[in-house]
Amino acid sequence: MRTLLITVAYDGTDYAGFQIQLNGNTIQEEIEKALHKLTGVKIRITGSGRTDAGVHASGQAISFDTESTHEPATFLRALNAMLPRDIAVLSSEEAPQGFNARFCATGKTYAYRIWTHPVRPVFERRYVNDLGQTLDVAAMQTAAAALVGTHDFAAFCAAGSAVKSTVRTIRRSVVEEKGKIVEIVLEADGFLYNMVRIISGTLIEVGMGRMPSNCLETALTSLNRSEAGPTAPPQGLCLQEVYFSRANGQLIARK
Repeated sequence: MRTLLITVAYDGTDYAGFQIQLNGNTIQEEIEKALHKLTGVKIRITGSGRTDAGVHASGQAISFDTESTHEPATFLRALNAMLPRDIAVLSSEEAPQGFNARFCATGKTYAYRIWTHPVRPVFERRYVNDLGQTLDVAAMQTAAAALVGTHDFAAFCAAGSAVKSTVRTIRRSVVEEKGKIVEIVLEADGFLYNMVRIISGTLIEVGMGRMPSNCLETALTSLNRSEAGPTAPPQGLCLQEVYFSRANGQLIARK
């Protein structure tokens, strides 16, 4: 038995999320079907995280165990030949025994994109939150800076989450204006359920002048979900990159 790590990009628009569900097509289902065709056996994959319906990825990390003797490059070529056109395998490599894309990840970067032009985004519509109005980017930048560091993000976690700890460390929190798009980029050692979308929704409220620039600090201190803004729509969100520990370029099977 061996373990492989693949990096995958996908357009999440037409999927009911990453994880297999009883109703609705999912990214996991499509990849596992392709692996079954390639190897002749059922293989269960593990993603670094479970993106919701409509959320995209340009660097989702997925691990799986297999007895197949195919080279990593063969997996890459074969999977890309079998998968739908809105899912692509970007890389494939050997991983050590015990490696798990979820539990061995040391961090992730997400980006949330907001369309601020009054004319709707015909070609970008799948990948942005179509707000259609300008934002106070400077106020958003001031607010976002308060997130950097280790904090209890209970106020930015969806209700009902069963996570043991809501403490996370945000390494980077930036807001950038790129023409008609405002982009929020967050890098952290991990994220809570809906954390990026709640932070983004709160920053949008700041940008629209509906909440003050210090509202994120207030929410962090309160640990109360009601102190944060609304959960932003899924289509603006993209999982950009997942990080792992390496030694001499080789993956390490620990966090």
